Amino acid sequence: MARIMLVTPDYHCGVVESAGRWPHLGFVYLAGELRKAGHKVRIYDAMAKNHSFSEIIDNIKKYNPDVVGTTAYTATMPAAADILREVKQWKPDSLTVVGGIHPTFCYEEVFRDYPFIDVVVRFEGEFTLPEVISVWETGGDFTCVSGIAFAGNNEVICTPVREYTCDLDTLSPAWDLLDWDDYTFFIYPGSRLAIISTSRGCIHDCAFCSQHKFWNKTWRARNPESVVAEIEYLVREYNVEIFFISDEYPTRDRQRWEEILDLLIAKDLGALFLLETRVDDIIRDEDIINKYRSAGVIHIYVGIEAASQENLDLFKKGIAVDDSKKALDIIHSAGIVTETSFILGTPGETAESIAMTFESACHYNPDFAHFLLLAPWPYADMYPELAPFVFENDYSKYNLVEPVIKPEAMTSDELFTAVLNCYRKFYMAKIPEWVNLKNEFKRKYAIQSMKAIMENSFLKEHILKLGTMPKSVEKIIKGLYS
Repeated sequence: MARIMLVTPDYHCGVVESAGRWPHLGFVYLAGELRKAGHKVRIYDAMAKNHSFSEIIDNIKKYNPDVVGTTAYTATMPAAADILREVKQWKPDSLTVVGGIHPTFCYEEVFRDYPFIDVVVRFEGEFTLPEVISVWETGGDFTCVSGIAFAGNNEVICTPVREYTCDLDTLSPAWDLLDWDDYTFFIYPGSRLAIISTSRGCIHDCAFCSQHKFWNKTWRARNPESVVAEIEYLVREYNVEIFFISDEYPTRDRQRWEEILDLLIAKDLGALFLLETRVDDIIRDEDIINKYRSAGVIHIYVGIEAASQENLDLFKKGIAVDDSKKALDIIHSAGIVTETSFILGTPGETAESIAMTFESACHYNPDFAHFLLLAPWPYADMYPELAPFVFENDYSKYNLVEPVIKPEAMTSDELFTAVLNCYRKFYMAKIPEWVNLKNEFKRKYAIQSMKAIMENSFLKEHILKLGTMPKSVEKIIKGLYS
């Protein structure tokens, strides 16, 4: 039996963290399967706890694990590596493991830059990681473990990809290992928040994304009864009030999705749900959109990404430009909060194209809009054409906030300023609108969201300063804290 600690990196960029703190769901599933294999496991969510690097290392040493595992997407890879470097220096005979999307595809680079990492777990890890630890404990050969990469004999060895888990309902998430007081949704002060998965995968092939590659364009879904039973368990056992559905594509199967909604309506648990889905699914579901709201769905994110059909086609979104406005209108009709994003910073970006995107954002009229800077994931389909324009090689800045691509017609500073101005103009127009909303739920939600943005978002350092606001808006902002 091994002592295992699963640690989140101490990475913060003020984007998703502006809304709340939620568990690392992958660790919850990994811990459950590790415990089944007889190991002692601790989940240490250092990111949610906002612990410093020195605090993280101190806490790891106090637990004295045999195995330390962490996870990384591109922006968090340096922070994840820093933890494992320190662990290896402190305890050379420990096993250091990293998983997640970046090391899954960039494992050769990982071993080149971070030789203190012993194993990369590729793709799903629930059954891979227990096997890795079993082989390590017995001094066996890692080549017999599917779904990993490791350095050996002066070369990087990548074993065959493990098949995806067929039945997601057979997994045993270790909800009891979470420090539940760490997780909350800032829009509902004092609330408790969980993140759940009802399906895995995505069948689409957006060129800037990587999920379809991670899942090999597959999609697997849990049984609706199992999903709702888990939600009820978390409500009853841990007093969870808000659920973020983590699926890349929860609504793909309309019949299954409607069954989940119907079960939630029948259970009447009082839980609220945030989710992300596609524009075309919302249009498909126009006739049942009120079921979404009756089931507790209060916030839907749809990825619009581009204001022109040309860029939608470039990004391989598979939607028509006019569909986005229709989808948002449908969501609004049910009294559900809308959120969307627009991707800026392509090599051909200009001040004029950014202005056009901003005007489109105003036309689409979501409740919340993000103006995200294109990040060139090194494993994304678009990377070869973006590579000549990449000027920043520090992965920690690949966070959709900081520019890492320089357009041909703009400097990086001009690009960043233009994006910040999109945020400033959009929200300065929204704030007076929110205050006067007749829908009480949306009015309170919007105002509390503005507080969360001001207190936790990266924007507070750049644009939400009183000197950049009209006096009328400044007065409203001050009133938020009175």
